[in-house]
Formats: sequence, structure tokens, C-alpha cells
Amino acid sequence: MILLKPSYTIEAGTFGEEALQRIEAAARTCYKSEPKGNTEKFVAGLIKSGHESPIEHVSFTVRFVVDRGVLAELTRHRLASFSVESTRYVDSSGHKTDGHCQFIIPPWCEDLEPGIWKHPFPGESFWTCQPPLVRGWINMPLCLTSRNWLEAMMQAEDYYQELRKQGWTPQQTRSVLPNSTKTEIVVTANLREWRTILKQRTAKAAHPQMREVMGPLLEELKTRLPVIFDDIEPYVEEVKE
Repeated sequence: MILLKPSYTIEAGTFGEEALQRIEAAARTCYKSEPKGNTEKFVAGLIKSGHESPIEHVSFTVRFVVDRGVLAELTRHRLASFSVESTRYVDSSGHKTDGHCQFIIPPWCEDLEPGIWKHPFPGESFWTCQPPLVRGWINMPLCLTSRNWLEAMMQAEDYYQELRKQGWTPQQTRSVLPNSTKTEIVVTANLREWRTILKQRTAKAAHPQMREVMGPLLEELKTRLPVIFDDIEPYVEEVKE
């Protein structure tokens, strides 16, 4: 069983001055006005005034590695294009994972690390993990809730592998896979839709696993296109002493 942390990668898109100039050119078409030299200030004025349609002329693409629950929420944003790893055609315990199923670690299981995990042998209380870049196996003392989650994932993997051996196809066998199953989704959207996605998915009401991946994405976008994303303030969980 392989456990992973969720992640994202910005794979393509237009950023920086090129993006702002494209937005300004589109917006000035509406007014038949000429550029006056401060593109960033002009674009900031568009957003402040609520005239966001010109920013739709710029888009970018992000690849997410998340669980199936986060996938289901992401695809509700219909003003975007999606390409999703299929559980109908992809064997979740295929040769590229050496027979392992892959699951995303929930953020509330703080004592779990990415890596290959093995069930304890009879009479042993420790799960064992081989983290990335580590050759050997490490005994991991875990809290009860993390052990229970691991047990559920291991049972799902065991049943998945057994049903595949019995001749079920991936599209049949996926019925035993839990929400925590790892998936990849490539999302392309324009800047206006990304603003909507990030406002909704970094808010307090958003699911913690969604905030876990969207928060870092927003912070990176603030460095790439600050005038577009600086006004979005993500919810940050208070740390209890």
C-alpha cells in the first residue's frame, strides 16, 4: 500500500507582464482607449470595479494529485476543462506500482508519512513504512485513529487485488475503492474562474483536504500574478496551544 500527500503542479499558462498586457489589450477594446504605461494599475482597477470579463482571456493549467473526494468537488466548477485518471481503465494495483494501491493521507492523520506501508505481522503492534529515499523499513507507532484508517485502506487494497485475480475488470473492481484513493486531474481554466475556485475552496467552509492543496496554490499564484490574486485571503486554521 502506497500513501501519498496531495500535491499540485502548474504545468502551463501565461503569467507576468505578458498576461497583464493581454488583459489590458482586451479591456481597452471595450473603451477604444490607448495604453498609458501602467498596465498593472489598469488591471487592478478592472478587478476593483468588478469588470472581470477581460481576465478571462488568460488561462493556465494545473495538475492535481488528490483523492477521489477532492476530485468530485473540483469537477463541480464547470467553467473549466478536466482530464481525469480513469478508474475504469487504469488498474489501481497495476505494474507501475508493483501491485500496490495508492491512497492520499488525510491532513488529520498527522502521524502518517508518505511511503510504502505494510500491515504488522501477527502479534506485532507496529505498522512498518518505507519512506521515499529510504532503503529500509521503519517501525511506526501510531495513534488509534490513524491505525483504523490504515486498516480500512489495507482491506480495500486486499479486496481489490483479490477481485482482480478472480477476473474482475478495473471498472468492476473500482466499486470497492474508497474516497481516499489517489487520482490525478488536469484542470485548465481562465483567470476569472480560477479566482472563483480559489475564493470558494480556500474559505472556512471548504473541506480541509481541499484547503490543503488550494492554499499553497493560491500562495504561488500571488507571486506569479499578484494583481490578480492578492485580494483573496484564505482561511487559516487557528493553532491551539
